[in-house]
Amino acid sequence: QVQLVESGGGLVQAGGSLRLSCAASGSIVRINVMGWYRQAPGKAREVVARISSSGSTGYADSVKGRFTVSRDNAKNTVFLQMDSLNPEDTAVYFCNADSITTTRMGTLRDVWGQGTQVTVSS
Repeated sequence: QVQLVESGGGLVQAGGSLRLSCAASGSIVRINVMGWYRQAPGKAREVVARISSSGSTGYADSVKGRFTVSRDNAKNTVFLQMDSLNPEDTAVYFCNADSITTTRMGTLRDVWGQGTQVTVSS
């Protein structure tokens, strides 16, 4: 069974930083694009940042210059360094893999983690 497990969320004051991690486990051969999404109360889920297996990145305009996405392919892990946080960043943050090639279950599409809460106080 393949799972994505996020960690690193919490409560931080405005202007502070947090680093999220998402580790994929299971019989994984390769993960294509990994990304971070977030969902605030009463709002739709939105993309925050994405990174390809080769390291190409993309960011939402609202986080450019403040957030940095990175990954460790050897450990099937993706990170999100969040700096200069503000209350508008408060949300549940989800990790996503658009496709995961496995040894036992073929290729899995659109795999999600369970989410981690990030709360930024003013």
